[in-house]
Amino acid sequence: MSTSFLLRNGKRVFSVIGGGCRGTDALSRVHFVSRRFIIDLSYSTHFMDFKGSSIPSSMKKLVVTKRSQNFRDAVALQTVPVPTPGDGDLLVRNRFVGINASDINYSAGRYDPSVKPPFDAGFEGIGEVVGLGLSASARYTIGDTVAYFADGAFAEYTVIPMIKTVSVPAVKPEFLTLLLSGATAYIAMKRLGDLVKGETVLVTAAAGGTGQFAVQFAKQAGCHVVGTCSSNEKAGFLKTIGCDRPINYTSEDLSATLRKEYPQGLDVVYESIGGRMFDMAVSNLANKGRLIVIGFISGYQTASGVPTVKGGTLPVKLLEKSASVRGFFLPHFLSDYKEAMGSMMQMFAKGKLVCEVDCGDMAPEGRFMGLESVFRAVDYMYAGKNVGKVVVEVTPPSLDSKL
Repeated sequence: MSTSFLLRNGKRVFSVIGGGCRGTDALSRVHFVSRRFIIDLSYSTHFMDFKGSSIPSSMKKLVVTKRSQNFRDAVALQTVPVPTPGDGDLLVRNRFVGINASDINYSAGRYDPSVKPPFDAGFEGIGEVVGLGLSASARYTIGDTVAYFADGAFAEYTVIPMIKTVSVPAVKPEFLTLLLSGATAYIAMKRLGDLVKGETVLVTAAAGGTGQFAVQFAKQAGCHVVGTCSSNEKAGFLKTIGCDRPINYTSEDLSATLRKEYPQGLDVVYESIGGRMFDMAVSNLANKGRLIVIGFISGYQTASGVPTVKGGTLPVKLLEKSASVRGFFLPHFLSDYKEAMGSMMQMFAKGKLVCEVDCGDMAPEGRFMGLESVFRAVDYMYAGKNVGKVVVEVTPPSLDSKL
């Protein structure tokens, strides 16, 4: 037997599926579970009869239809039935979804080559619970607001296992920035950075979704923070979040600036660009320096997905400085996730953490609204135009919600 709560006419309704019961005989069966009425109805009749319901019969979502590093070629917008939550699941009406550099790696099938198209796209969303299973009702109820880090976020509605969700006080896109971008910076700096007060930390793509957090966490640790960026606007933003030395590499020679201003080298580098930037970071490491690789976005749009680096000289450069290169992939550190989210949410609530969001208000075609704009948002991020985390507003708040 499986069960689901659904939002119907703005009221909470409990549906139970099982036994193939129909008609008045089904309606006569009433049970008490956790002080709630459970009415044994035909699930298909109840859930698919959307007349007067706040849940539509169909929705839009983005689906990877073929593997490609070209997101526009790989992904298609489709209209499909609204999914149904299982016993431990939530049905979430997505308000905002996050855009990540890794969306392209996912559409190219680089994370799990065994998964064949079609498959859903998107990693993170935030919205309102509009349906849930019986087990999930022990923790959540209709109207609760949640954020999640799970596959299939690029949709108007998403079914998410309860265990993959985080309860949030409101559907604000700032909370969305913490799920992947913030958590990556928090855990990587804590577990791999070994930060010591007074050390020099370089953050590449410092004004981006995850870079902004790496800057702030390094500064909180008492470090001198250097951040690379591609515009004066971004350099100005970096100063507001505590970056001691923003470097606009479009107007300054980054390598020469680092050699001149930091002759003793960099103690920690938080690196997400790859290629020439990676090589530069290695060459400027201090003795016992730590280079944390969280990605290499400069290669994601290529066929291989990996930019070329000077690997032949890497062992020598690391050896002569007793330095190290440390890779970070968030799924390998999920045991740290709960603590990271709790700590970051407390910092944000206390005004001690800036969560910059870029919804495309300054983009040529305007704000990113609706799933159709996910394609523009991905292009915008890869063009390096964003300041902070790129976020798409999927749907406006419903009139009867508490968002």
